[in-house]
This record gives sequence, C-alpha cells and structure tokens, in this order.
Amino acid sequence: MSTEPSTTLSVVVPMYNEEDALPALVARLRPALDGMDISYEVVAVDDGSKDRTAELLTEFQVKWPELRIVRLRGNSGHQAALTAGLHSAVGAYVASLDADLQDPPEKIPEMLDLARRDHLDIVYGVRADRSTDTGFKRRSAGAYYWLVRRLVGKQVPAQAGDFRLLSRAAVEAVKSMPDQHQVYRLLVPWLGFPSGQVAYQREERVAGETKYPLSKMIRLGLDSVINFSAAPLRLATWLGVASFFGCLLMVGATLAIYLCGKTVPGWTSLFIMMLFLGGVQLICVGLLGEYIGRIYTAVQRRPTFFVGYDSAHSASETPAEGETGR
Repeated sequence: MSTEPSTTLSVVVPMYNEEDALPALVARLRPALDGMDISYEVVAVDDGSKDRTAELLTEFQVKWPELRIVRLRGNSGHQAALTAGLHSAVGAYVASLDADLQDPPEKIPEMLDLARRDHLDIVYGVRADRSTDTGFKRRSAGAYYWLVRRLVGKQVPAQAGDFRLLSRAAVEAVKSMPDQHQVYRLLVPWLGFPSGQVAYQREERVAGETKYPLSKMIRLGLDSVINFSAAPLRLATWLGVASFFGCLLMVGATLAIYLCGKTVPGWTSLFIMMLFLGGVQLICVGLLGEYIGRIYTAVQRRPTFFVGYDSAHSASETPAEGETGR
C-alpha cells in the first residue's frame, strides 16, 4: 500500500560546469521555494563537472539543508543527469529546472498551484517570448518543434523545453519507461496525462557558456525523430519507390529512343541515375543502421549514468542500491 510522500516538492537541477551560475541560481531559487511554505528539496545533479561546481554545492549545502547533492561518476549528458534527478527525487511533485536561469524559478509556485487547483499531472513551462535568444537559436528551435509536432503529434507543446512540473504518478510512469535515449520533452507529452501550461519570458543565460552547442542540438533532434517516430523508415521506403519509378521512366525513354533509331551513348543519364540510386541506397542503409543501432543498445541495457554520491544517503562515495540508471 503506497503512502503519501512526506516531501511536497522536489526541484531537480542538472548542472555541468556551472560554478559561475550557481550563486545567482541559489539567490533566486531559495527565496522562491522558501516563500511557498511547503516541505521541499532541491536535487542538484552534478554531471561530472570539472570546475568548482561540486565544491560550491557543498558550501551552499551548509546553510541550505534542503539542498541535496547527487554527483554522477562521469559526464553522462543533460538528459541522463535529468533522469538521475527524477529517479532520486522523493517529492509528491517534481519540477525540473536548468541552472542557467533562462527559465525563471519564480514560476515554480505558479506551476504547483495550477497542478493542485486543476488536478493536473503535468504543467509545462512554455516560452512565450524568446527575444533574448539569438536569431539562429529561435529559427532552429522553431524548426525543431515544427518537425516533432508533425512527426510525433500535436500533444507536444510548442516552445516547451525541460522546465516542467510532474506529479508523483507522472514521475513513476516516466521511470517505468525502458528508453535508453530519453528525450523528456517528447516522452512526457506521450504519457497523455492531464496537463496545463504556464507562460514565461525566456531570459538570457545568467553566466557561463551554453551546454547545448550546435552538435548537441543536432543530436537532440535526431534522437527526437528516431526515438518517437518511424517516419524516417517510411521516408526510405518512399525514396525507394521514387527511384524505382524513376528507373522505369528511364527504361521507357531508352526504348523509345531505340525504336526511333536515334540511339545515343547515353552515358550522362546513366551516370546521373547511378549516382541517384547509390545515394538513395546509402540513405536507406544509414536510416536502417540508426534504428538497428538503437535496438542493439536497448538490448544491452547498459546504464546511462552511475551515481557516485548522494548526500541524502551517505557521505561516502559508495553508491547506494539502485543508484544506476538505464
């Protein structure tokens, strides 16, 4: 028989090399949570930082007992660090927030109030204004959400990243998912739980450098499309059909030229068709390889992260039971 969690709210904050942003994060997050008059914890997930992030977290914890430090043994990536935080959180509601303060922590009380009032399992933080982002960032983000909403479905909120609030039921549902490469901005809407939205203006990064360069943005887009849609495989099928009919047209044209007695060497058209068919075949093989590679990874079921330290369990560097993740 399940019991009600003693902690009302957990706030999960994945961070990697955020020593410059940490003081500003604490200065804004703690007053926002202290003012809610509820029991809470802040799960700071140190994703193998190489700067003074771990040291600063320990210093802040001395004066902030609600701060809980979860330290991964190596850099596992943003989504894996978020997974570690969700698996560690004990609150009846769990909010996720990036350490760069582009998503305002002052919105968390509003998100919790909305979830409680309307009995919602999910509350998304939706970026109503992204004027602080660069033009390239806005256009690439717009293209990403346009693509995934057409491939995955309209249930994916436009302009909603990893700033959200989940009920305990939603957290447990997410934890039960066997996905290796989890993309929460698509996985959470897929649950279909009752949801709402809180709009906010996206702010500039408070300090440090972005942890999502172009290469990681491309990888996120690829994971989103391949993990949640078979559309690329269908595209490969349609490319094969198109190339087949293209070959038929070329055969018909060749026979017509032959029957008219105007046979020409035709090396140009032959060369172009060979390049076209070769390109289509390579694309199809590459798409199949992506899916087969992910199946291979899923079958291996290797953990995506290892927890080296959790201040809630022990002061040692020995992980407690269950402190590994898919």
